[in-house]
Amino acid sequence: MHLAYLAALLISLFCMTLLDRRFTLFFWRDARRAALVMTLGLVFFLAWDAGGIGLDIFHRGGSPWMTGIELAPELPLEEVFFLALLCYVTMVAYGGFDTLLRRYSTRNSTAVSKSRDGDA
Repeated sequence: MHLAYLAALLISLFCMTLLDRRFTLFFWRDARRAALVMTLGLVFFLAWDAGGIGLDIFHRGGSPWMTGIELAPELPLEEVFFLALLCYVTMVAYGGFDTLLRRYSTRNSTAVSKSRDGDA
């Protein structure tokens, strides 16, 4: 039971990786840029967590589903994987919306140019 939350996070990350690979949304579009964005996102959110912990705002909750491993006081191991998933979901969603908008824009501009050609 102690690994349930971590396992769920890892399975979710794996599924996001499959989506990313299938539709070329983030890492498979530009691996260097994706690695930089993920690293910056993780550093930002870990710094945010450190600030919240330092100000006594964030506390580690007790749960039988967590490993109990802390990377720092009040910072459980699972938090890093959660933040990675948060960043990855955001970037895959951004890549998906970008792809859809490009397809719509291309399709729409093609239809407009065809209608203009027909009017002339």
